[in-house]
Amino acid sequence: MNLKMNPLNSFQKKIKVLLTDIDDTLTDDGFLGARAYESLWKLKEAGVKVVPVTGRPAGWCEMIARQWPVEGVIGENGGFYFRHHHHKMHRHFFSDENTRRQNQKKLEEVKNEILSTVPGVQVASDQFCRMMDLAIDFCEDVVPVPTEQVQKIVNIFKSYGAQAKVSSIHVNGWFGEYDKLTMSLYFLKNEFAISPDQAKEVCGFCGDSPNDEPMFNYFPNSFGVGNVINFKDQMKSPPAYVSENWGGHGFVDISEQILKHL
Repeated sequence: MNLKMNPLNSFQKKIKVLLTDIDDTLTDDGFLGARAYESLWKLKEAGVKVVPVTGRPAGWCEMIARQWPVEGVIGENGGFYFRHHHHKMHRHFFSDENTRRQNQKKLEEVKNEILSTVPGVQVASDQFCRMMDLAIDFCEDVVPVPTEQVQKIVNIFKSYGAQAKVSSIHVNGWFGEYDKLTMSLYFLKNEFAISPDQAKEVCGFCGDSPNDEPMFNYFPNSFGVGNVINFKDQMKSPPAYVSENWGGHGFVDISEQILKHL
């Protein structure tokens, strides 16, 4: 378990794969800035494989896998990964199609209870292109709701036996024993022949919020952009290193530090 966050300039290792969150890690106020996107290209051109690991939906991940300078994308908090490789899209889902249909029916019940009992929240605007989970917006397109209301959403998901994770903008809930870490390790093994133990040595992760905590805890080479300090009291396992700058600007700093030590 990481007990403290070290300054970014103390990181001096070589990594081959950088897994990274997207919202408020690569982005600033919802926008992917030019310098952060340029950093993705710099990492790719230097031979570092970048893999976004996000709570965002399948529809977004299809485009990201095809058009961003990345080696694949893990979406909906580990429900699947997409990789566009050798002019072909490869898709792997945690559960089969029938199970996904049944889970969506159960999530509809959860949604109805949340919307009827938690004022001020709404279904995330990107829900229409999700395949595995239910995303409840508590501050992206709505006026931010109090922390206790966010926790109430989590509690409702769990009362149905669902998983629930809080990001910087949504509460994501799903049925199935997976998360960002389990699918990341599967992706690394299946696509790059990197074992879970090897991953600790040659891979890094960059994130910003509590739903990234399993990744922070697992990877010794874990990075938080500056806004992770907003959640430091909510996490038992913060990132090993933290940038001074927030969001995409922090990601640029992290990328530059990684590039220094290739």
